[in-house]
Amino acid sequence: MDIVRRWKALGHNEHVRLALFGIGCFLVILTPVVGLLPGPGGVVVFAVGAGMVLKNSLWAKKRYVAFKRRWPKHGAWTDWGLRRQSARRRGEIAKAKAAGGATQAD
Repeated sequence: MDIVRRWKALGHNEHVRLALFGIGCFLVILTPVVGLLPGPGGVVVFAVGAGMVLKNSLWAKKRYVAFKRRWPKHGAWTDWGLRRQSARRRGEIAKAKAAGGATQAD
């Protein structure tokens, strides 16, 4: 088994996912402390922690979807920050529809 398969299989282990969720929560809680230090460290720590929480928690994913529905502009920023493939795909579809709509209006 190569290293990529082992790494992906490790992500399916419930204990590992729980540990990653806990580390993500810790990083989010640690953000205000790191934010007091000079530099953009707090933003990076929050982004990594939030990404870990979203990746490993169904509850957090549901809250994230509700957030995106309520504030789509901020949800787009979050998708961009997390580099979500679904956001990229939806953006391409929206551009194609806009381009198709502009040619039909002419």
